[in-house]
Amino acid sequence: MAQRILMIALIIVIVIGGGFYAYRELVPPPAEEAQGPVYSTKPVTRGDISVGVEVSGPLNPSSSGSILAPGGRNYYEISSSNIQYTLVEILAEEGEAVEMGQVIARLAAPQLQNQIKNVEAELDNEKRFLSELTGVPEDRLYVINPAQGVVLRAPIDGRVSGLSVSEGKEIKQGQIVARIVDDSHFKINAKVNQNEFPLINLGQKLAIEFTFFEGIYFGEVVDINPNPVPDSDEDSPTRNFVYWITVEGKNPGLVQPGLQVRLGIADSTTNPTRVSWFASPATVEGFVNEERVLSTVEALATQVHVREMEMVKKGDPIVSLSGSDVQKTIEEKLNKIREKETELNDLYSKAGQMEVRAPMDGIIARWDIQLGAQISPGDWMGYVFNTSDMNLWVEVDDIDVLMIKHGSPATVTVEALPGETFEGVVEHVATMGKDMQGITRFGVDIRVKGSSELRPGMQASAYIDAGSAKDVLLIPVEAIFEEDGVQKVEVLNPDGTTKAVAVKLGLMNDRFAEVKSGLDEGELVITGSSADLLPSQHIGTKDSILPSNNNEGDNKKEQGQ
Repeated sequence: MAQRILMIALIIVIVIGGGFYAYRELVPPPAEEAQGPVYSTKPVTRGDISVGVEVSGPLNPSSSGSILAPGGRNYYEISSSNIQYTLVEILAEEGEAVEMGQVIARLAAPQLQNQIKNVEAELDNEKRFLSELTGVPEDRLYVINPAQGVVLRAPIDGRVSGLSVSEGKEIKQGQIVARIVDDSHFKINAKVNQNEFPLINLGQKLAIEFTFFEGIYFGEVVDINPNPVPDSDEDSPTRNFVYWITVEGKNPGLVQPGLQVRLGIADSTTNPTRVSWFASPATVEGFVNEERVLSTVEALATQVHVREMEMVKKGDPIVSLSGSDVQKTIEEKLNKIREKETELNDLYSKAGQMEVRAPMDGIIARWDIQLGAQISPGDWMGYVFNTSDMNLWVEVDDIDVLMIKHGSPATVTVEALPGETFEGVVEHVATMGKDMQGITRFGVDIRVKGSSELRPGMQASAYIDAGSAKDVLLIPVEAIFEEDGVQKVEVLNPDGTTKAVAVKLGLMNDRFAEVKSGLDEGELVITGSSADLLPSQHIGTKDSILPSNNNEGDNKKEQGQ
């Protein structure tokens, strides 16, 4: 019975509750004053904007070079390709910066060095012989004409003396043809006694009196023999030990060998009034500089170029000699010299290859050879890369690629060098993309101005500057919508009404857009609504939020309608 009562009560509660719910749903509550949506707005402001793309990838050197053993095709041709070198020294370690042409390693070839020394000695001997034969300096041997025979030349500046040849006369080898005397200075060998010797010093000015000339001249003591010798002159005022000195003086113009003179010490070298003359007289022995002209061959004197007592300069021709034997000898020596020079130049080129030089400015990446290894010309030895210019190759998607242009600047940072930045510039943008797992990617090559700290393979990030503008009108990107292909924004008027305004936009990043026309600074643009709809939007027939083109989307709406 009690159970029946409980069941009936439960039914009654359900019926009453259902009736109350139906009343709530079917009978509307009392009307209340309608409340409009609340808008979030942002003012149109002035400021700066920049647009860019962030990318990352590995750095690689823009240029590199191979270190090769010299003598290969990349250097210069040599007469022998079977030269073997030994690596004896590495002068630049891996990771070290080098300059183009810098010696970075040395090779050795002992047999080559010995060969060079032998050929150098042979060439010197041949040149010396021909120079002595012809009287032509070694550096002028190639001016010799064998058909003209031998020309004996003046060995010094001076005056011709004792010329002993004439044209048509046969000359013997070693014969004195003439003497060339530099008579600008004479020399006197004089003896002094034991009392006079202590008064004489090297470089001292002594008075000179010539037998046939008036006046007093001066000469300089250039040599003193400190060893006394017995005086052999029977007419000497003292039969004792004497000392020998040498005095040189400037020829006033008339001094000749054999002239008698007196030497002494004057009280003045400018205006002497008293002279203490030495006890023994002296004689002009000759001139300070005098050379003999010797015939170097046996030949016929075909031309005499000077006269007795004629002044000549060093190298001037004295006598020309000719003959078949002379011509043949000259030709043989010239050919021998040319052969030795060719051989020596070839050896020098090989010896020059004993220095391994950097092929470019850069950093030694690695050595692929050990000290003591045998090397042939052209062998690979290592690798050099240049970090002054690096390449950063990255990939961007199809949205960002349109923002990147050739020449766009980039700021590059490297994970391994925090706090440092490097300048970059876009050098290439791929015109065709590649499908990478459903995403189209475009390759971009950035040239980076590097430094010696950078290394190939370092991970780098770059911000590619796609454009910037200063002091322009800016609005938030969330305020922008598109209607019929026209970009627009909703503007909140001071009276609370709204209007849709078409705008022309410029640069745009993920936060702001540049407004070129359509808005003024200070206007409020709507960025959101509590109704989740902008004033120009309504619920379309397909339950989608679309911009309105009918009366519901009129630009003159009142807020809350």
